Amino acid sequence: MVTVKSAVVVSAHSADFVWRAGGAIALYAKRGWRIVVVCLSFGERGESARLWREPDMQLQIVKEQRRQEAIQAAEILGAEIVFFDLGDYPLKISNETLYRLSAIYRKVQPEFILTHSLKDPFNFDHPLASRAAQKARIIAQAHGHEPSTAVLGASPVFLFEPHQPELCSWKPQVLLDISCVWDRKYAAFKVMSAQEHLWAYYERAALQRGHQGSRNSGKEMKYAEAYQRIFPQVTETLQ
Repeated sequence: MVTVKSAVVVSAHSADFVWRAGGAIALYAKRGWRIVVVCLSFGERGESARLWREPDMQLQIVKEQRRQEAIQAAEILGAEIVFFDLGDYPLKISNETLYRLSAIYRKVQPEFILTHSLKDPFNFDHPLASRAAQKARIIAQAHGHEPSTAVLGASPVFLFEPHQPELCSWKPQVLLDISCVWDRKYAAFKVMSAQEHLWAYYERAALQRGHQGSRNSGKEMKYAEAYQRIFPQVTETLQ
């Protein structure tokens, strides 16, 4: 019996959920929601350059450090975290992976799902993760798949902001005010020591989206995250 509202975040690599959705995670965790982050890989090959510059570095050591960073970041943000360890550059998605992810959807019954943009010419792991998140959602909605378990409803999917949105056919359709949890998101940044060069970049992105949120709402907003919807918003009022 699901008694607490929940959400699932599907992250291609171990730090993606921090940069792109850390504010949403912390905000909803603060509201008492259960947030489950699924990391498909550790980003051990393509997103750990600083670690690979150390002498005699080994793949397993990199993976373990990225795992520990992600665990600490998730704890700061208030989320649970699950690792699939599928490798990166390239990420490899099998039917078994889709079934495993759909099983999480059915168990958690998320009110919404957060994942990557549909396009990213700089990182093909990201759209692949997005497609996997959506394929698993469809499987979880199928009554003929594992009929002894509860099917997933129409959970909306929101795509978090890619690194260079103007080159990814991505539009900021939702601006989420994360000002009240910015300190948690930035604290999670600081855990991701393998990618310290991104801390300032994503702080600037949050400030920019916060400014846009203020301009579009008339409400004071310092930090925000931007999302694109996959499915139409169903509503009885226009606002």
